[in-house]
Amino acid sequence: MTELNTLWLTETIRLREEHAGPLEDLEANRMARSAGGDLPSRIQRRALWLAERDGLTAALNHWLQGARLALIVMAALAVISGAGLAFTAMGDGLHPVNVFWAMGSLLGLNLILLLSWALGLVFAGEHGASLGRLWLWLSEKLARDAKAAQLAPALLLLLQRQKLNRWAIGVLVNSLWLLAMLSALVILLTLMATRRYGFVWETTILSADTFIAVTQALGALPALLGFSVPTEEMIRASGDAALNIESARQAWAAWLVGVQLVYGVLPRLLLALFCLWRWKTRQTALRLDLNLPGYAQLRERLMPTSERLGVSDAAPAQLHRVESGVSKQQSDGALLVAIELDDQRPWPPQLPKNVSNAGILDSRESRHKLLEQLSRFPPARLAIACDPQRSPDRGSLALIAELARSASATRVWLLQAPPGEALDAERLGDWHVALQQLELPFADCAPMNWLETGHD
Repeated sequence: MTELNTLWLTETIRLREEHAGPLEDLEANRMARSAGGDLPSRIQRRALWLAERDGLTAALNHWLQGARLALIVMAALAVISGAGLAFTAMGDGLHPVNVFWAMGSLLGLNLILLLSWALGLVFAGEHGASLGRLWLWLSEKLARDAKAAQLAPALLLLLQRQKLNRWAIGVLVNSLWLLAMLSALVILLTLMATRRYGFVWETTILSADTFIAVTQALGALPALLGFSVPTEEMIRASGDAALNIESARQAWAAWLVGVQLVYGVLPRLLLALFCLWRWKTRQTALRLDLNLPGYAQLRERLMPTSERLGVSDAAPAQLHRVESGVSKQQSDGALLVAIELDDQRPWPPQLPKNVSNAGILDSRESRHKLLEQLSRFPPARLAIACDPQRSPDRGSLALIAELARSASATRVWLLQAPPGEALDAERLGDWHVALQQLELPFADCAPMNWLETGHD
């Protein structure tokens, strides 16, 4: 995952907690503390863990897919719009082309919006371009994920701190207009190559000298690139009727293509490259704002001045598939722990010498204490003993999943019923279904050989 995506998810978690209240984050905090590092890195690790658990990571991937689809749609519209500008400018080929109407059709809207964007960049600062808002709206709609609705506001807030949205929007806007101008240029060349056009200019109140001056001024920059400019005689003659002289046709065609390239394509290309350069250089300055209340209150939890036990938090609303975050190189030894056993069962059983007994977890304090220890010294093998006479409630399954994530390998031991009693078949089936959803191996016999040697 890129640094930007990590910061993006972290900001999304902050906004979510700001609007909906604190998330259940005991395990996320333990993972962040055990990983070490400074406060920003711990905040990001906590956020990534919560985002993975709550589905925000998947929502981000869906949003990015929607953003790519939105870009494809907008790029296709830009190409079609550019082609439409060229067809409008050149007409049907049955009538002479008014060169200044053609130039206005090709460049007018582009130059007006270019000036508007530049003024907004200079004077308005954090402005919101309509194409940028359209892209964000399309990205959200195409993502088709309810959780993705929180991502766009988080991205905007993150980028605004370094004033990066102006450059991101600048890349988008200028790139789309560049596509439109290139499309118009390609269609313009295609029409000129396949049709025979005559060129004229018309006026009621302006003199021929005005058109001559304007034509030569606009053609000065294209002339530096090798594009021909109509002579004064050609310009004067074109004011009366379309010239049938081949050299005049070619001069006007080259002038129109040069004007489109120099004043339509090149400005958008240079601005897109400039905005991309500013985006790349300023993106490295993105940081979390630790002064925000949502981050400031995490300091004591992620970098505590003293260890705290017995924190009361609500059980998570949903359990997820267990994936151990501990490698074999990080873990060592074997451990047996039991969950909420009554006094009728003798405990612990006889254990091999290299297997440690973690006791019975029957209180919130004992659970938190063990989980803190496992975050520092994760075992290679962990066996969790459960009483199948109890119902597999959400709290017990969440604890089993959290314990399993703290070890390299985990097995669940479903204890036999005490002498003279029998297990309820339906309740035992509930245990089997729940453990299968967690994808944890389980058995009704003691896994002592596995704990001792690592195999049965």
